[in-house]
Amino acid sequence: MLKGISPVLSPNLLKVLAEMGHGDEIIISDAHFPAHSFQTRILRADGVQADRLLAGIAPLFELDSYAPPVIMMAPVSGDRLDPSVEARYRAALHYDGPIERIERFTFYERARSAYAIVVSGETAQYGNIILKKGVTSC
Repeated sequence: MLKGISPVLSPNLLKVLAEMGHGDEIIISDAHFPAHSFQTRILRADGVQADRLLAGIAPLFELDSYAPPVIMMAPVSGDRLDPSVEARYRAALHYDGPIERIERFTFYERARSAYAIVVSGETAQYGNIILKKGVTSC
């Protein structure tokens, strides 16, 4: 255990967050996301809700200020979003800026180029989120 660091963040996730450079993206996916179809750098956080992971990451991770830093999947035609999912994620990140919504297959393409994917235990539909890392001020 480390003081001030959430116990839901594994040593491997801390390493990945430290390795990322500005502009790199990390996906916190829901439990249903086909992560292994898109990426080889996969971390598991089974049983941990995505908002708990986001709350642990937020104090350690500067969001990009030059490009949309928070991206979520848009619903497929005919589906409805549960607004509580976005609200939980915003609260966990302490983020009140814009959230870009992108089409499902566009999200999948972003997953291919993401630095890493963390598969959470989130079960909410459309519970996937991309965070774009910014420049950390000293």
